[in-house]
Order: sequence, then structure tokens, then C-alpha cells
Amino acid sequence: MWIADGWKDYEVLDTSGGEKLERWGDFHLVRPDPQVIWNTPRENKLWKQPNGHYHRSAQGGGEWDFFNLPEQWQIGYKTLRFNLKPFSFKHTGLFPEQATNWDWFSGLIQKADKPIKVLNLFAYTGGATLAAAAAGAEVTHVDASKGMVSWAKENAKSSGLGDAPIRWLVDDCVKFVEREIRRGNKYDAVIMDPPSYGRGPKGEIWKIEDSIYDFVKLCAQILSDNPLFYLINSYTTGLAPSVLTYMLELEVRSKFGGTVKSSEIGLPVSGNGLFLPCGASGRWSR
Repeated sequence: MWIADGWKDYEVLDTSGGEKLERWGDFHLVRPDPQVIWNTPRENKLWKQPNGHYHRSAQGGGEWDFFNLPEQWQIGYKTLRFNLKPFSFKHTGLFPEQATNWDWFSGLIQKADKPIKVLNLFAYTGGATLAAAAAGAEVTHVDASKGMVSWAKENAKSSGLGDAPIRWLVDDCVKFVEREIRRGNKYDAVIMDPPSYGRGPKGEIWKIEDSIYDFVKLCAQILSDNPLFYLINSYTTGLAPSVLTYMLELEVRSKFGGTVKSSEIGLPVSGNGLFLPCGASGRWSR
């Protein structure tokens, strides 16, 4: 498991009974987590005194209870700053476990002996975009949600990257890549964080099990002649890390050589010494 253990402003304090107790800067949240199938004693008093608690409904979805929590606040990771706000379906606008991938590809970008162009697809609020830009890359950030792209721009300004070479696009990721192929545009690296299910701005349907392999194959066509890396993230439990390995082996390593590694990603739990699984990532590098 690749562990995101470099945080100072974020911490998983405890896990029990389908929920996790987290510290986000100065505030504490209790949120559901399907991986937490164990019931252990909730000895940390903050379980009963959180600033926010997301209650999942048996009918699907759920709702927040707030206790002295601001509408928005910030936390930092190294030089990056992120604006947080709790919104639909338990999210805060950031997936802290992804920091392990940010560190990985930032090192590759910094060591590269040439300018690096990165394409970040399903780019959400821009964590990977900002990490790549801070490492020195030129980034194209694509997401179908106008609200998410606006949020990512706010994070860039907060991180001192408001003038960084980042192209912000609200677009359907598949159609954008198809157009880039027709235009002959190339990228040295691809990052993708596809949802399990989603819709594009014009109602286009995305279902990861049906679409991900063809999309990986499509994106391999826009890699430069000497690409640097390719990263796939998955939060879909039906896709094992080995599936990510096979896709990258077949469509990227077979053309460019290099190495492929895939693993679960996770976060340390300070209260009990466990590591909380948080999805999987597949990495190809030259």
C-alpha cells in the first residue's frame, strides 16, 4: 500500500463502526467509510464533539450536522493550500490520500531534463493539477463540472499558483481527448481520476467498467514520443490494482517501455496504528 503520510494539517484520528474521525486543520469531522467494517471502542472524546458529522441514510445519500464549523476553511500540504467546504455526499473537496501520488509524480517532473506538459482528466478541485504545476509542469486541467473548475482556480490562487501555466477547461474528458488527437496535440504525462459513474456537461454517460479501458487506450495516443508518466486512480471497489496494471501494461508499457506498478493507496490512522485503504492507483513511468 502507498501511504500518504506527509500531512501536517490532516489526520485520520480513529476508525470504527463504518465511520472515520478526521482532523482537517483546526476542525474535526466524522464521515462514513465503507472500508471500516470493524467495531472498536471509540475512546477519543472527539467522536462525540465533532465540528461536522455526515449521517448516511438507509435510503441512499445522507445529510450533514454542523457544530461550529465555518462554511469554508483552508489546509495546506507542503507549498499547496486547499479551500475546503463540506458538500454533497460527505465530501470536503479534497482526497488527502492522493498526496502519495502528488509526491511521486512531482519528483519525476522535477528530475526531468525537459519542460513537461501534463494532462489532468476528471481533475476535480485540482490537487494533482497544483502539485504538478508547483513541480514545474505546464498543466491542462479538464473537468465536466464548471463548479469544480472554479474551485480548483481558487485553490491555485490560494497556493500562489494563480499565474502558473495552467489551462482550465470545462469539458467532457473523452470528447476533449478525441479533439486533441485530431489536433495533433501531445502530452508528456496523463493523470486521470475517473468517477465510477458520471455525466458530462451534455448528459454524456460514463460508467467506469464499460469505459475505462477504451479511454486508457485513447489517451495513449496523445502521449509524446518520450513521455514521463501515466497515473490512473480508481475508487471503484470492483477494479483491483492488478486491473490497472494490465491496462497500463497493454496500452502504455508495450509502446514506450518503462515500468508499471499498481497498489492500494491509504492513510495512517494515528489512534490505532492501522492504515485505512482509500482506493487504488496504477503508475507507469519511463
